[in-house]
Amino acid sequence: MESFNNKRVLITGGLGFIGSNLAIRLVQLGAQVTLVDSLIPEYGGNLWNIEPVKEQVRVNISDVRDEHAMKYLIQGQDFLFNLAGQTSHLDSMQNPYPDLEINARAQLSILEACRHHNPAIKLVFASTRQMYGAPRYLPVDEKHPLAPVDVNGINKMAGEWYHLVYNNVYGIRASVLRLTNTYGPRMRVKDARQTFLGIWIRNILTGQPVLVFGDGRQVRDFNYVDDVVEAMLLCAASDAANGEIFNLGADDPANLQDTAQLLVQAAGQGSFALVPFPPDRKAIDIGDYYADYGKIKATLGWQPAVALQEGLQRTLAYYRTDGAHYWEEADHARS
Repeated sequence: MESFNNKRVLITGGLGFIGSNLAIRLVQLGAQVTLVDSLIPEYGGNLWNIEPVKEQVRVNISDVRDEHAMKYLIQGQDFLFNLAGQTSHLDSMQNPYPDLEINARAQLSILEACRHHNPAIKLVFASTRQMYGAPRYLPVDEKHPLAPVDVNGINKMAGEWYHLVYNNVYGIRASVLRLTNTYGPRMRVKDARQTFLGIWIRNILTGQPVLVFGDGRQVRDFNYVDDVVEAMLLCAASDAANGEIFNLGADDPANLQDTAQLLVQAAGQGSFALVPFPPDRKAIDIGDYYADYGKIKATLGWQPAVALQEGLQRTLAYYRTDGAHYWEEADHARS
């Protein structure tokens, strides 16, 4: 982690959930951090996310689709954590073109900016397990066939492979992390655009029932955000990660009904109910999923440190204190 001391680091999507947690960690490691975020309401950026380090980071409000801004911002940076993206699977189906522009075309223009203006930069790209589609076997390793079930998965796959091609052809050092269900402080909780656990947390703390779709037996794995940040830093610091794809995953996958029960227990309040799948969500549901993260463990020594129960307790504690900064806006919109 000494690799980041006094180094210049750019984070796209830096005011979002994972980007802000990464920024806080990098400040602790002595990095000079610049955050790029469009603050488009649907995409999860929130200035409160960087409250602990707001005087120690630079913030540039711009869109990764702005090629001229990205050409300027990339210059002189040592590391780029490329986290900006459209993450809603449902939105990608209802309005596919913004997803295409953000998750595919913008990624290509960012890499072109690196090629022409900063070829020595090291990139880490945040990808998704969604591109595997419905698993053919479990746990899912990196050799599993790719079969996205929605537009988001297709475009993220394109963004991912742009990074690998530029690594392999142009020597722009890049590595890819396929994230699973990431949760923790600073995640979007006013709706389910980013993760269903977000709206579950909000409902628990505001006295509304948690709604579990279907029979609740779908199995998922979950990573606490601090563990995800650690994986990103390891990828950035190690040349062994260049040109590689890594799954993240957990040792304690759980079905959704058990996860809801665990959340109620951790909160000491609330309830959950099984409800029918909305048709639009059922059409893109992937069934059971949990990953084999053996490759990143063997290559970089990463493994998750925070179990689901502990992570839920930490997350609940954060939103009990700071929740108003996350769901107040949604309440205003609804009223």
